[in-house]
Amino acid sequence: MDKPPIKSVRFRAWFSSALQIKGSVIGDVLPSTLLATSFGFLIALLFQLGYPVALPSLVTFVPNIVLGLLLVFRTNTAYERFWEGRKWWGSLNNDIRNLARLIWVATSERTPEDHEQKVRVLYLLAAFAVAMKLYLRQESIVENPELKSLILPNQYHKLQAMNHPPLQIAFWIGDYLQSQYQNGYINIYQLTAMHQLLNGMVDALGGSERILRTPMPLAYAIHLKQLLLLYCFSLPFQMVESLGWLTGLVVGLISFTLLGIEAIGVEIENPFGRDPNDLPLDAICHMIRRNIEDLMSLTPQTNQGMNPPLLPPQP
Repeated sequence: MDKPPIKSVRFRAWFSSALQIKGSVIGDVLPSTLLATSFGFLIALLFQLGYPVALPSLVTFVPNIVLGLLLVFRTNTAYERFWEGRKWWGSLNNDIRNLARLIWVATSERTPEDHEQKVRVLYLLAAFAVAMKLYLRQESIVENPELKSLILPNQYHKLQAMNHPPLQIAFWIGDYLQSQYQNGYINIYQLTAMHQLLNGMVDALGGSERILRTPMPLAYAIHLKQLLLLYCFSLPFQMVESLGWLTGLVVGLISFTLLGIEAIGVEIENPFGRDPNDLPLDAICHMIRRNIEDLMSLTPQTNQGMNPPLLPPQP
């Protein structure tokens, strides 16, 4: 059978995306939109009954350009937070890859125990990303199978008593690097390069924390919502004389547009949650673990004969 034209496929994909409910803000703005629409129909009814509700002078009550600039600023600020969070997690991914590669290739192995320690610390790198994800989501690490599968039971027990689990994991990684240097397994230049990458991981944690702990100013968010309500509920008085019974429908469409833009800003200003529009942190953590396991399937020339396991070591 002949394949459908590419343009037809793209159109169907675009139309399907336009009608998609999951991931949209329709559920958030629908109650407010219906309220504004109902109010528009009420004003239209009063106008048809002869009440003096047509007030075209209200068109300047909330200047369109002021409201537009506020909405643009709100959305841009929220997207900057979203994009900054994505950059920090991209930086974290790169630092973990580079540090894992350096540890796996540059650290000498003299005994089987050295190899086991190296495998454990590489899984600690993946555990750092998972613990950072849980910390940013403000979720407990207790009985978390993803984190539990990456570390030893005594380490998992220790993390449950810590206020900041990612920092504890960073401490274990740094302690391992220092011990390898003191034992002569890496030189000072390798140690410095590894610590720089570890510092980059902690910097990514701090940058993400800054986004999480610095929400949008409450007064600004409240004031914008108040202006939106004033604008949407003043529209029927401006339009009823020219639109009549169509007033409610037009007010509903305009309200849906403006309230949707504001809701998108609210949706993406904290990019670390589990909503469809948040960062795919679960997928990123899974990819980090898979990359580390792919790395451990390779045998450095300095360690020929070693067969690294693909599963976390058990005590």
